[in-house]
Amino acid sequence: MVSASVLSADMLNLEKEIKRIEDGGIEMLHFDVMDGIFVNNITYGLPVLEQVRKSTDLILDVHLMITDPLKYVRRFAECGADYISFHIESESNVSETIEAIKKSGAKPAVAIKPATPAESVFEYLDRLSMVLVMTVEPGFGGQSFIPETVEKVRIIRGKAEELGLDIRVEVDGGINSETAVCTSAAGADVLVSGSYLFSAENMAEAVGRLRRTDI
Repeated sequence: MVSASVLSADMLNLEKEIKRIEDGGIEMLHFDVMDGIFVNNITYGLPVLEQVRKSTDLILDVHLMITDPLKYVRRFAECGADYISFHIESESNVSETIEAIKKSGAKPAVAIKPATPAESVFEYLDRLSMVLVMTVEPGFGGQSFIPETVEKVRIIRGKAEELGLDIRVEVDGGINSETAVCTSAAGADVLVSGSYLFSAENMAEAVGRLRRTDI
């Protein structure tokens, strides 16, 4: 599955960009929320998500790069999030945040930074719908892919299979037609792509190049 990162979209023409995503055959829209504290950048939040939800039926994949996600998960769900990812490195209690996401009606996901061990998510896998492995340092789009993160995808996929869990493994950061090959081979089944998709003259063709490696 391909998830288009709206961080790389033309925000002055967001409705048109969403139409472009839909016309490209993409199933999911990745919505990065940054608070300027957990990461050194500030993006958009609840009002923008609410308007996006009104304009599309795409799966909304909300990635909270914020210090206290537990405080906000219910409101993001109310604004239309289908998946809510939060960082295991945040200040919120992981188990409580997972349960809050479930109670809100969204699907819970845990995200990990490049330096965080894959094993850190193991105890939560049976309560998650997805694990997001950051393949760049979170905070800014357009960064170069970190090859060492591929092994974390393989480890998490292997553990999920060992436990008999039906769980998605998502990768985000520097994903293009080349890096999609190794991440998909390692077990990633959701590919978040931003700059690669939005800079393409023909988004549908770019999606097709990703899908040739998409599980």
